[in-house]
Parts: sequence; C-alpha cells; structure tokens
Amino acid sequence: MMNYELFRIFAGNMKKLIPMIVVLVLLVACGQSYEETKRITREQRREAWRKDSAALKIAVMPTLDCLPLFVAQQYELFDSANGGVRLKVYQAQMDCDTAVQRGRVEGFVTDLVRAMRIDKQGVKMRYVAATNAYWQLVTNRNARIRQLKQLDDKIVAMTRFSATDLLTDRARDSVKLAAERVYKVQINDLNVRMQMLLNNEIDALWLPEPLATQARVMKHPVVLDSRDVKVQLGVMAFRDKEMKRKERAKQLALFTQAYNQACDSINKYGVAHYRNILKDRIKMKASLLDSIPQDIHYIHAQVPRQQDMMLVEQWLAGDNKQ
Repeated sequence: MMNYELFRIFAGNMKKLIPMIVVLVLLVACGQSYEETKRITREQRREAWRKDSAALKIAVMPTLDCLPLFVAQQYELFDSANGGVRLKVYQAQMDCDTAVQRGRVEGFVTDLVRAMRIDKQGVKMRYVAATNAYWQLVTNRNARIRQLKQLDDKIVAMTRFSATDLLTDRARDSVKLAAERVYKVQINDLNVRMQMLLNNEIDALWLPEPLATQARVMKHPVVLDSRDVKVQLGVMAFRDKEMKRKERAKQLALFTQAYNQACDSINKYGVAHYRNILKDRIKMKASLLDSIPQDIHYIHAQVPRQQDMMLVEQWLAGDNKQ
C-alpha cells in the first residue's frame, strides 16, 4: 500500500515536472537557434559589407543624364569580376554630395559647380566625363511669365551652389535685374520642386529631363534653356584619392568602357528604345515617353571643357561663394 502511495505521489510530481522539462528543452533549443541566427546574420552583414566595399559605387539621380549608367547596368555591361559597379539612387543632388564627401560612394553624376566646390572644400575630385545634362527654366503658366525680365519680384526654385544657382544669376544679369529683385529659394528634391509647380506654389523653377518634358507637356513655358547660353555643366566625377588605388583605377577603366558602350547603344537606337528603363529606373510616366526629345545625344567619357571650368571657377570666386 505504501509502495502504491509513493508511486502515486511520484507520478503526480512527474506530471508537473514534464511540462517544465519540455519548456526548458524548448528554451535551450530556441536559445541555440537565436545564437545561430545571430551568427549567420553577422556573417551575412559582413559579406554584404565586403561586396559593397569592393564595388565601384556611384551616386546617381533619376534624370536623363544618368541613362547610360542605367542602360549599362540593365544589360550587364559593367564588369563583375573586379568588384562590379553599384548605382546608388538619390532624389536630391545634395544627398549625392553628402555620399561623396563622407566616402559612401566613390563617384557621382552631378554638375561642375557642385563638384568643383567639393574639390575646393578638400575632397579632391577627378573629372571623368562631361555629361549632356541641361536645365530648363520653367515658369508657372498661371504666373504669365514669358520673358526673363518678367522674373522681377518673382521666386525661382533652384539649388544653392549648383548649376541652377549659377544659371539663375546669368539669367538675371542678362536682363539687368538687381540681385535682390529675383528671389532664389532652395528646393533640393526635384520631386518636391515639381510638386510645387503643380500646386501653383512657385513662379519659376529649373528642371532637368525628364521633368522638364512633363512641365512642357502641361503647357508651362520655358523661358531659358542652359544649352542656349552655350554652357555644358553636367559632369561625372570621382574621389581622386580612391582612383589612385590600383584596383580602383582598373575598375574605373572598365567602367568607362561600359559607359561608352551604353552611350553608343542609346545613340544608335534612340532614347525611346529604352522605355522600360525610363519607366522603372527614371520613374517616367508612360504617357510622357513619346514626348521625350529624340535628338538627345550622349558623348563618350571625356573631361569637361576648359571654358566651362573657368566659368565655374570665376562664379565660385565671386561674392565669397565658396
């Protein structure tokens, strides 16, 4: 009888202990799984960092001057055996600048004003290619501005210390308006700038392609095109210190070769041939694709013209702009 009672007590205790044991085993197993997960995650992060560090990273924007890079990436023209090329897309040129200055990328597609100003601030740049970037000064159709002289007492959206800043000064000076009579406001994000036009919140603004096309289709007048004043300010530049490294120099040579191939392809087949890239990478609306100028031409990588660099040098030196 006593043995039965002891067995009953033991069995009762075991019923209580078994769930506890099961929970303990599960906790230990989960702990091992969590530690294993952390280890794998660390390894994955380390491998991702290694690949990203080895790649030639370039800051770009969803604009037509970057189309050759998107084409080269889409059709796998970039070298992959020596680290490859990674395009980092930003919506504002200032973010591209920051990425270059902080070493997050080795190069960027920008304009000469921004690149040369960064150079003056201590990050020496190597100018690899002049791009075909151009900007149009678009006015709000409701503002009824048809001539540059009508910018008197009007607000112009641009980006400080950039091609659009320089171009605004040239436009103002060409019609002899006093500096204080044209109000320059800094709107860095191109999408925000465009939205301000659509919401009738701005008198005039500088737009690159393809946003300039969108504005023209909506019947907003263009009062100045940067090509009309005979300046070429688009540029692709890289951190000179990085490019002096043997492996980076090799990457840059292979990148330039792929870039030139992409330019040749676009020139041969036309911008419209790359409709999918325009929609997916440059975020252009399908309804606007047929309105893109078809005479856009891309040149092989070559350094900017001396006359354009001198113009920017003089502008940066004026009024202590640097």
